[in-house]
Parts: sequence; C-alpha cells; structure tokens
Amino acid sequence: MGQILVHEFISLDGVFEAPRWTMEYGFDPEMGEAIGGIMGPCKAILLGRQTFEEFAPAWSGRTAEQDPGAPFMNDSPKYVVSGTLQSADWSNSTILGPYSADAIRALKDQVDGGIYVSGSGTLVRAMLTDGLVDELHLFVYPLALGDGARLLGESQVKFTLAQTQSYDNGVVHLGYRPVV
Repeated sequence: MGQILVHEFISLDGVFEAPRWTMEYGFDPEMGEAIGGIMGPCKAILLGRQTFEEFAPAWSGRTAEQDPGAPFMNDSPKYVVSGTLQSADWSNSTILGPYSADAIRALKDQVDGGIYVSGSGTLVRAMLTDGLVDELHLFVYPLALGDGARLLGESQVKFTLAQTQSYDNGVVHLGYRPVV
C-alpha cells in the first residue's frame, strides 16, 4: 500500500502560494538531499491541476545533468486531480478526475511505495481533511508574507513531529505525521 508524502515550501505565516519568494534564500544542498530523501521511496507523483500545469513545462525539458530530480519527475507515473483538465501531455501522466477521497485511497492501494506531492495546496488540504496524508514535510522560510494562500487554511488536523533539520540559509525542515 502506498503512502502519500507531501513536500511544501512555506513562509512563517503559512503562505505556500507562488514560492518565487524562496529565491532570495538560495537552495542549500542539504535541502536537496532532504527532498531527495522524501522522493526516494516514491514510485508515483500526485498533483493538482494548477501545479501540474506549472510543473509540466518546467520539468519536461530538464535533464539529470541540469537537476538530479529530473529523472524522477519526468519518468515517474503522474496522477493529476482535476475536473477541468482535458489532456495531460507530460510523460506518464493520467488524469484522475475531480477530487475524490475514494479515488485517492484506490491510488494508495495501487501504488507499492510512496506517492510524492509538491505544491497542490487545494489537493493537500482536502487529503489532510480526509486523513490521506502520511507525511507532511514543510520547508519553512524565515519571512512572513502577510498575503497569499495559506497551506492549511481551515483544516483541523493534529500532527506529531517526526524530524527537524535547519539549514545555513535560515530554512527549517519540519517533518510531521498526522496523529490518527
């Protein structure tokens, strides 16, 4: 049975939207190792429509020489939750249709290994509410943005801290598991 592992970049005040604000902090190589550790056990990628539409052109042309995550992003089976997307041309992509907790449970039953999620805030909030997220990895940047979409919104979910790591650029990785 698969497990859903979520990775997000967020600000101190919980904003995850349009994370261009992360650029001024640089990308610590240890962060890359941590994200690689999250991706490592994953055999599939699950994305919401908006993130899929942003990731497909950004990743589809990248090579392993340009980014060590490119083979995983391009070669893995990708599942897209969308009620409006008509086609998914990025390699190995399947449209699941509108959000359905039962469809996500079926996907978890089908995938033997982790299912990686990045971005996809609407999808992540729904899966958290429905108890479908197995690990939530937050990379918290040391700034408050004030405005922007918040990752957790109205969700009420309890977590237990599973791991922490801080980086020289001021970012802190907090790994959580929902309390069941």
